[in-house]
Amino acid sequence: MFGNVICMSNRVIEIVSTITCPECGHSEREEMPTNACQFFYDCKGCGEILRPLPGDCCVYCSYGDMKCPPIQEGDGCCH
Repeated sequence: MFGNVICMSNRVIEIVSTITCPECGHSEREEMPTNACQFFYDCKGCGEILRPLPGDCCVYCSYGDMKCPPIQEGDGCCH
């Protein structure tokens, strides 16, 4: 691991994403889990509980500026 990135399967994977609440617009930089999907996120601005949009595997794929590590790696979905 090097700061905000890790190497997985010979690829550099970003593990920090800025997640933005669609309700209030609050943004927060968060470290993404590398071994699980995150299905819920409590907005630190308004308290809204974010859930993935239909077709997305986690809240980072729906509301983050970086997709989750498994998607970045090319796996297609969290395991």
